[in-house]
Amino acid sequence: MDTGAVIFDMDGVLVDSEPLHEQAFRETLAELGYAGGAGLNIRDYVGRSDHELWQDFVRLHRPSISLEELLARKRTRVLRLLEQRRPWFPGAVRLVRALCGRVPLGLASGSERPVIEAVLEGTALRTCFQAVVSGAEVPRGKPAPDIFLRTAALLHVPPQACWVIEDSLPGIAAARAAGMRVVAVPHTHPADDLRDADHVMEDFDGIARLLGAAGAI
Repeated sequence: MDTGAVIFDMDGVLVDSEPLHEQAFRETLAELGYAGGAGLNIRDYVGRSDHELWQDFVRLHRPSISLEELLARKRTRVLRLLEQRRPWFPGAVRLVRALCGRVPLGLASGSERPVIEAVLEGTALRTCFQAVVSGAEVPRGKPAPDIFLRTAALLHVPPQACWVIEDSLPGIAAARAAGMRVVAVPHTHPADDLRDADHVMEDFDGIARLLGAAGAI
């Protein structure tokens, strides 16, 4: 298949971290005296940046600590959980390594840069990605297309020649808004909820076949 570049989401694709993010958010909220989610449905923020959740929290509750401190407290917890559990998806790691050197690879994640770097270090995949973009580094987070368009520009590949590997509904919407083709993995949502993707694949072997890397993982 004609593939100009492949752009991976991170949370829920390379690493089973969505539950860790939710745990870190809830622990941080509880520490501040807001057990039970503080009036926010944390699941609604899957695939979106941490800034958006904390901005909404600040708007609702006007806490005495800054947005930056909220981000830092949650980030510390996520980094600790990643180090303890190392919840990489083995098939995803094999797929990245199989594609490495065959096509340009990008990583486009709503997570903050320190969390991205912790995953890249833990998986030993840093050298496979020619472009890595955090949601904090673009004007608008998913479902806006900014992060994918920025990654494609850094890869010097037109958006329409890119494939995106995603797990979340905002991520699928962002990739489609960028004019890219999308493969979804049902790690975070049931397959039936991912119908806006071009393909839904239950395993990474199927994605490898789709992208022309069959037998390499």
